Amino acid sequence: MLVLGAGGREHALALSLAADPSVTALFAAPGNPGVGAVASLCSVDLSDLDAVASLAVELAVDLVVVGPEVPLVAGVADVVRAKGIAVFGPSKGAARLEGSKDFAKSVMAAAAVPTARSRTCVDAAQVAAALDEFGAPYVVKDDGLAAGKGVVVTGERSVALAHAAACERVVVEEYLAGPEVSVFAVTDGTCAVPLVPAQDFKRIGDGDTGPNTGGMGAYAPLPWAPPNLVEDVLAAVVRPTLGELRRLGTPFAGLLYVGLVLTADGPKVIEFNCRFGDPETQAVLALLETPLAGLLYAAATGRLAEHPPLVWRAGSAVTVVVAAAGYPGTPRTGDPISGADAPGVIHAGTRLVEGTLVSSGGRVLCCTATGPTLADARTAAYDLVSRVRLAGSQHRTDIAAAALEGRIRIPR
Repeated sequence: MLVLGAGGREHALALSLAADPSVTALFAAPGNPGVGAVASLCSVDLSDLDAVASLAVELAVDLVVVGPEVPLVAGVADVVRAKGIAVFGPSKGAARLEGSKDFAKSVMAAAAVPTARSRTCVDAAQVAAALDEFGAPYVVKDDGLAAGKGVVVTGERSVALAHAAACERVVVEEYLAGPEVSVFAVTDGTCAVPLVPAQDFKRIGDGDTGPNTGGMGAYAPLPWAPPNLVEDVLAAVVRPTLGELRRLGTPFAGLLYVGLVLTADGPKVIEFNCRFGDPETQAVLALLETPLAGLLYAAATGRLAEHPPLVWRAGSAVTVVVAAAGYPGTPRTGDPISGADAPGVIHAGTRLVEGTLVSSGGRVLCCTATGPTLADARTAAYDLVSRVRLAGSQHRTDIAAAALEGRIRIPR
């Protein structure tokens, strides 16, 4: 089995796959030092799709699991599948669901999926008109991939206009009020198997302040969520979306990530991703007892309906991201790290320099813990954070706090 990618999501995937007794050999490309503790690392440029396919052939793997969105949007799954190797990850056509916000909106419109009203804009005049139409708070999204930092939600019109001006094409949306939720569905294009819902934290600062990031923490499951949430999302969002993609001739096989706001009018989609979300994956997989490899292989080979029901550990999981100084702007890199070898510390932006572990990206580590209660899991996760030493590091201190204190409310 070959895992593509080098972040915290890929380390979490590698840990789960390595624990699966059916996995006899695990490779990762390019991986990171954490991944290297459980998988054999291979050097490959993920933007060179032919090189990736050749590596999969050379290793004679049965399954390639694609972590990041960039190679998926570029079409790596198609190139590898052309070699006769199963891939967990959608085709280039289906990955447009994440690669283009405008395409995602068109799919949702055709499938009658509940989402925010929006306008796709290509010039300043169109942006100004859309901002006038929807009013503040203003929501402006880069149409393409932006590493989780292409969305601006602001009450300041000048900030919204400046963000739009920096993008070639944007989607301006109405603001949706309510708590955000992430629902993952493993799918072979027809059958869809949901994972436990999670909530992540995009803003850099406590209390959801500051600019957006790729994610500063997450927890699962959601004690405050409606009991029928997952089934409602499957019925109103996942199945109609998969049906529309099949109708378009681009069936989606892989991980469909549904980002939602629970509004007074019910759940509404704010984004789709074409892969496991980060850092929600770290929390969700920490609770999954079912062996992961068989689940992903069933989806990749069109046999998901034959897979037995998933089994979940009781309790909760919490992930807290330790980020580098300067993130989400230009992060400081090259700082030595200690405390990263404890169980539950997942590597995201790390590398080895002459045997010393140093930071190599914005989000450096993901401290993940489980517990019989959300309070227990949260305490254990922050205990892991306290043991990490990284000069200038930053982390949020309020991951899962509102849920624990009963402060999350769904508008009515």
